Order: sequence, then structure tokens, then C-alpha cells
Amino acid sequence: MCLATVYGKKKESESILIKNASRLDVEGNVIRIRDIMGGEITVEGTISMVDLANSVVKINCMEEQVSIANLI
Repeated sequence: MCLATVYGKKKESESILIKNASRLDVEGNVIRIRDIMGGEITVEGTISMVDLANSVVKINCMEEQVSIANLI
């Protein structure tokens, strides 16, 4: 199983959006990210980098707010 830490970048700052991401679904500029526990976030933006060897995904976020569902 390949899990990743997903980072979001807005302007000059970068922060972790979610750890242990197991699935990313992209529809236009909307990215839905799920973790192994079933938690889900939705981000408006574009994927800028995926590094599978180091389990890292980076997203350029367009929106100030991240939609969070089912995260405990």
C-alpha cells in the first residue's frame, strides 16, 4: 500500500493538509483526498508534484478554505 502526506501551498506558505492519504480524485480544479481511516478533504487547486518514492503530494491551493468531512 502506498500512502502519502499531502501538502497545500497558498502564496508563500506550505502546510500539511492530510497524512496517510490513500486516494486522490481530481475533477477539474477540485481535488478530493481520502485517508486510510475514511476521512476526506476537498481542496480547490492543482497538483504541482507527486513523489511516490518519498510519499509526498503537493497541491497549489486556490481557495482559502479546505472542506473537511469525516476527519476525527
